[in-house]
Amino acid sequence: MIRAFRLLLHFGYQEAMSCLFPVFIFASLALSKFVTIPGLGRYDLLLILCLLFQVVMVKTGLETKDELKVITVFHLIGLALEIFKVHMGSWGYPEEAYSKIFGVPLYSGFMYASVASYLCQAWRRLDVSLTAWPAPWLAVLLGAAIYLNFFVHHFWVDIRWYLMAAIFVVFWRSRVHFRVAEERLWMPLPLAYFLIGFFIWIAENIATFFGAWYYPNQRNGWEIVHLSKISSWFLLVIVSFIIVAQLKHVKSQITQGNPKSKQR
Repeated sequence: MIRAFRLLLHFGYQEAMSCLFPVFIFASLALSKFVTIPGLGRYDLLLILCLLFQVVMVKTGLETKDELKVITVFHLIGLALEIFKVHMGSWGYPEEAYSKIFGVPLYSGFMYASVASYLCQAWRRLDVSLTAWPAPWLAVLLGAAIYLNFFVHHFWVDIRWYLMAAIFVVFWRSRVHFRVAEERLWMPLPLAYFLIGFFIWIAENIATFFGAWYYPNQRNGWEIVHLSKISSWFLLVIVSFIIVAQLKHVKSQITQGNPKSKQR
């Protein structure tokens, strides 16, 4: 019992440290809801705060330069998705700001980047490794299909449930291994996807409560985000995880082939 409690505390600490960027964004959302700066829009303030915190994360060594590159990729991918979804009326950002592009504030990309930050941090802090990972071409193809479906389903059929079935077929043998203190533990990869997606859905409820954005059913007042959004986050987490895993794989191959990299 004591051992299990100790492992839980250690795991909780590592998870909390991995969530520094998401927690900072939520704190900024809460603060900016009640504190205003004359002449500076809320979304502009959030963008400045996110940029400053990103600098702090790198300068203090909490995030590496390689992780910053990954996070930047997620920022761009997320911003592209935001612009399209806002254009299609899936959600919106009602407040005025100088830092808006096509109705989307630039700070919104950091909400996707914070997911990447969590994955990168947790990967390093928990010494994550994967077994029975599918062929890279298959993983990339599935990830691309999931991402494209977020766009295409507005004009064609929504194939998310077929994609979810494909996920369990492709990853049914895959496991994610992680270290908690001196213990090496594991869980099925689809379960890890679901758990991350579920907690992001909870975070999304907090974010919409503080006015980060709104869904059509929240125009006249806050309501709980529909449970169907869990499936969307489940799929988006998979895209995120595949990108991080593939980049880690590529980096590992480069490092193994470069003696100087090994020395560093």
